[in-house]
Amino acid sequence: MSGRFVRASKYRHVFGKSTRREATYDNLRISKNAWDTNLVKVNPKYLAVNWEASGGGAFAVIPLEEKGKLPEQSPLFRGHTAAVLDTDWNPFNDDIIASGSDDGKVFLWKVPDAFTLHTDAEEPADVKPVGKLSGHSRKVGHVLFNPAAENVLASSSGDYTVKLWDLEDGKSKLTLKHSDIVQSLSWSANGSMLVTTSRDKKLRFWDVRQEKPAHEVQGHMGAKSSRCVWMGDHDRVVTTGFSKMSERQLGLWDMRDPTKPVGGDFTPMSSSSAVSMPFWDDGTQMLFVAGKGDGNIVYFEYEHDKFEPLSEYKSADPQRGLAFMPKRGVNTHENEVTRAYKTVDDRLIEPIPFIVPRRSETFQDDIYPATVGLKPAMSSSEWLEGKTALPPKFSMEDMYDGNTPQEYAAQDAPKPAPAKTASAPAPAPASAPAPAAAPTPKEPEPAAPSATREMPSMKDNKQSMSAMASKFADKDAEEDVDDEADEEPFEEVQKPVQRPTRQQEAKPVGGAEEKVAPEAPHAHTEPAATRDIGAAPLGGPQPSSAGSTAEKVAAPFTLSSRPAESSYDEASPAEPSSAPQPRSQSEAQSQPQAQPQAQAPAQAHQPPTSGSAATAAGGLKEVLQEIRGMLMSQGKQIEELTSEVAALKGRVGQ
Repeated sequence: MSGRFVRASKYRHVFGKSTRREATYDNLRISKNAWDTNLVKVNPKYLAVNWEASGGGAFAVIPLEEKGKLPEQSPLFRGHTAAVLDTDWNPFNDDIIASGSDDGKVFLWKVPDAFTLHTDAEEPADVKPVGKLSGHSRKVGHVLFNPAAENVLASSSGDYTVKLWDLEDGKSKLTLKHSDIVQSLSWSANGSMLVTTSRDKKLRFWDVRQEKPAHEVQGHMGAKSSRCVWMGDHDRVVTTGFSKMSERQLGLWDMRDPTKPVGGDFTPMSSSSAVSMPFWDDGTQMLFVAGKGDGNIVYFEYEHDKFEPLSEYKSADPQRGLAFMPKRGVNTHENEVTRAYKTVDDRLIEPIPFIVPRRSETFQDDIYPATVGLKPAMSSSEWLEGKTALPPKFSMEDMYDGNTPQEYAAQDAPKPAPAKTASAPAPAPASAPAPAAAPTPKEPEPAAPSATREMPSMKDNKQSMSAMASKFADKDAEEDVDDEADEEPFEEVQKPVQRPTRQQEAKPVGGAEEKVAPEAPHAHTEPAATRDIGAAPLGGPQPSSAGSTAEKVAAPFTLSSRPAESSYDEASPAEPSSAPQPRSQSEAQSQPQAQPQAQAPAQAHQPPTSGSAATAAGGLKEVLQEIRGMLMSQGKQIEELTSEVAALKGRVGQ
């Protein structure tokens, strides 16, 4: 088959929407440190960005509602003695944030209540840390909270280690040793495993509580930085990196058998030299890949162990950092599935919502599955003891309706809607054996009239159309009768129109016929037909024999003729050679004689007013066609008579 098949997908038409300048976060001083980090982190309340500050490291926290141009002097989160390299928000408390710095320290911060950047103070007071974690000997490049256990934090350092911190007592509980600097790390959904990429081009899957890698495999062979991200509830990991030829690659790994990427090899991407930053959205099963240094964001949909390309958000403004909003912070009323925050020119941060184009104004449950809330699956002590569980989830419909989210167990959360539909049929079988089931089918009987409102049959349509046609036909017939009644007095008024000279010329032939002419309904149209014949100038003296002969010849014509509305166009084109220019007096007298005699047969063709008006209206067209044909035959007869009169004149002259 030559047809092209298009893969069905709910997210095939997802598009990124650019934001106007006034809706961005402007007048920022974003850090220019060369460390490979995302620079920006976001949660449903705040936006954190690494700040270019002198006299030690700092970062800024911006309330999401305070958009536009920020004040020149803003309160910063200060405490590090060197540049801040990375930050991360607590997934179960939107006011807690952790930071790692070039000074080798990890600090914990709490956003003050009613925090704002717009203050009346000349020098706004900076925010101080609420906790300090010391244990790394070199710079801390990444910090990442455990997505399932509360108060468990991972930090990677230039000392080739990843430390696991229990924030309840502020001590390092576990250490994962590497052979080179860690470039990125990502937790599994249940928080039991950690995946890391490092400069030694190795990909390691760590069983964290055993402090040893479960798998260690060869990653991307390129010299540039490699990134990794765990695909939520799946046993899959995505990596981005470069080949030996510095070509960008995408890798999908199965944690159960990570000896090689799924499919046997890496998937090539564009030939750009920018480091790729991957972001996984567990709700939509979409992967977003942004280039560090270019303005494009490519997104894919994961299906059948493959990444199907969807589309690409293109922008002329390059980004150095990028962050994605957690699912519980998107705008469900706008069908927004996720929202990105990208840095632009180290001066502003632009929100980019990704929207599914739909017209419906109701909650779209097919694109908003249950998502993780603010309740952890376990405490830090339980996690350290070996407990493994997924955090509870809640239905996003509660957030759409503005209700308090009701959390469910992780295995039950994706099924709230089916549970409601399954509970409805459950009582039905219980009531089926009971006699109450009998009246239930009888109740829908009032719905029977709805069946009568179906489309009428063809026979009914024909009958209704014929009834309508007959109704209009009666109205037309009545109008015709009224028109005839109105025309009769009008035709009687036309009696004086006839010239007295024509009446006098018709008297020698017969005066009785002259009385019939005014009564004919079409008598006033005949002078136009006889004007050219009777109005011609009379010739010289003609013998009486010629005049009597002309009368005898014209008599048969006038008796068989019918009134004509206008015979000028048909009689005048007669052959000029056969009819002499001067007209004889006998010919002029014969034409008025034909006029009143021709009116008598025309009167017989009048539609009888006492008959059916509808029949008269139907036969009017046929009468007009007969009159037209007769006019044509009369024209021919006139030509023949004219030639005969000319011949008689010639004989008389001889």
